[in-house]
Amino acid sequence: MVLPMMPKATAAWLVDNTALTFDQIAQFCGLHELEVQAIADGEIQNVRPLNPVLSHQLTKEEIARCEKNPKLFLKITQSAEEIRKTKRRENYIPLSQRQNRPNAILWVVKNHPEVSDSQICKLLHTTKNTIEAIRTGNHRMSASLRPQNPITLGLCAEIDFYAAIEKGRKKLAKQGQTPEDIAIDTTPAE
Repeated sequence: MVLPMMPKATAAWLVDNTALTFDQIAQFCGLHELEVQAIADGEIQNVRPLNPVLSHQLTKEEIARCEKNPKLFLKITQSAEEIRKTKRRENYIPLSQRQNRPNAILWVVKNHPEVSDSQICKLLHTTKNTIEAIRTGNHRMSASLRPQNPITLGLCAEIDFYAAIEKGRKKLAKQGQTPEDIAIDTTPAE
């Protein structure tokens, strides 16, 4: 399900300007019903309401339809859904996450050898030299590296990651190989 932009701000506007139930608002915004209730009670501070009608995430007709029947749930507009599905992850990786990048590279190299170095560079915003150092065990942190999924670390979007895997598999299929044929030894060098 595609969620609206800024769900808490959208929920704040819906609480203040509609007769929708907390359950309807929570379901639309991807929040828990108690979070919506806390917004309504003013327990969550500094949330500036965002009008989902002006941002083309909802229509007035959709709100009116759901206000009439509390068993119905709001549906995001088709145009907003398309925008949210196609939105790519920004290139910026926070400083707190950058230390995890070598672990993510190691995980991709071990678990998905079909993903090329250039694809890893693009996904994890790194260099080919770093990938090669991790692959050969010459990276300065090789002794302390432990493989971690880059999606769970928040270093790349799931849709981008699986697109890179699919692209790598298609390339291997054209060459008549399988991912097992190119498995790489990632034990640290001595």
